[in-house]
Amino acid sequence: MEIIITIFLIALGTYVLIGLLFGLYFLFKGAAKIDPLMQDTKKRVRFLLFPGVAATWPFLIRKLFKPKTT
Repeated sequence: MEIIITIFLIALGTYVLIGLLFGLYFLFKGAAKIDPLMQDTKKRVRFLLFPGVAATWPFLIRKLFKPKTT
């Protein structure tokens, strides 16, 4: 049982670490690619969006790197 808990905690830690790193990149560079209005937002707004971006990074990474169709 201890091994299962350790594996779960390592997976959770990895998920959170990737989410934090992606969240910083997304809010300061990538969000403007999806939504042009994000270019003019203040840092306070980006700070408020950070927890949600860090938690939902798998969905946002797909949307960010999805090829645009015209």
